[in-house]
Amino acid sequence: MTPAIFGLSGTVLTGDERAFFRDADPAGYILFARNCDNAAQMRALTDELRAIAGRANLLITVDQEGGRVARMKPPIWPKYPPQGVFDRLYDIAPISAIEAAQVNAEAIGLDLAEAGLNCDALPLLDVRCAGAHDVIGDRALGHDPMRVAALGRAVLEGLDAAGVAGIVKHIPGHGRACADSHKEMPVVTATEAELEQDIAPFHALRDAAMGMSAHVKYTAWDAENPATQSARIIGDIIRGRIGFDGLLMSDDIDMEALSGSIADRSVRALQAGCDLVLNCWAKMPDMIATVEACGEIAPDARRRLDAAMAGKDVGPFGGAERRAECIAKRDALLMAAGVEA
Repeated sequence: MTPAIFGLSGTVLTGDERAFFRDADPAGYILFARNCDNAAQMRALTDELRAIAGRANLLITVDQEGGRVARMKPPIWPKYPPQGVFDRLYDIAPISAIEAAQVNAEAIGLDLAEAGLNCDALPLLDVRCAGAHDVIGDRALGHDPMRVAALGRAVLEGLDAAGVAGIVKHIPGHGRACADSHKEMPVVTATEAELEQDIAPFHALRDAAMGMSAHVKYTAWDAENPATQSARIIGDIIRGRIGFDGLLMSDDIDMEALSGSIADRSVRALQAGCDLVLNCWAKMPDMIATVEACGEIAPDARRRLDAAMAGKDVGPFGGAERRAECIAKRDALLMAAGVEA
């Protein structure tokens, strides 16, 4: 098995993709809007991926947060609010906010389950900081670490109720960054004491099954390398101080925060301690080079992958009625508090 999560080029597999994926046996796949036409098409696509892999619980994920980050879009799928709406509800009614975040996540999870996906790149545990770049912005669950942790736990539980695994991101925290890591390398110069706020939600949810690293440099911990490629940050902070022992995947290895070839970036991430690398763009030369450079998945990474996906087999869908109930409950909780989605 290749320690990578790969993207696909379209709504159906090409012949080259089919042959390549059969030989490469990647750990999983990630879908984007280019792969999402409707639920039936997606279910056919994901069924084929599972058949190729021979695993009913094959990791197939998507970035479906709500708000401005949604790959499965209206009018085919419901419109979901940005995660920050639950932070605003929490100001008024904390218990209602936790319930609303949970049922919202369950509804999203049921959308994914109907389409044959069993993983969502959610929740963000990034603590929102004043003056930071808006790349996180209203995607965040709040400014207070324990509020972020409480709402993040609710999101994980909602996804799990739909049979979908969640991914906590972006470890050890992207909320303080003053640049967009899609475009350039953010450098965080906060002190170790200040960074305790950033890692607090991840510590609180350290039992999460999966996490995604941040392409961010933290000078207090490692002035030379971003977290994704820093053995010190992954070993001492993520695995050590935070205590996270779940599956750790990189953020998209193709993002402009990183430099070098895709294969070189991937090797550096794996050598630093990431279990899997995320390669989103379905560029065949990059995927081939990644397979050749990265070799076989490490035993500890395979253990964590198996644990994260245990019980996440994809079966027949019967959640349409429950999804409608979840959306109605979320809307009622928001309306009762006068919070606009």
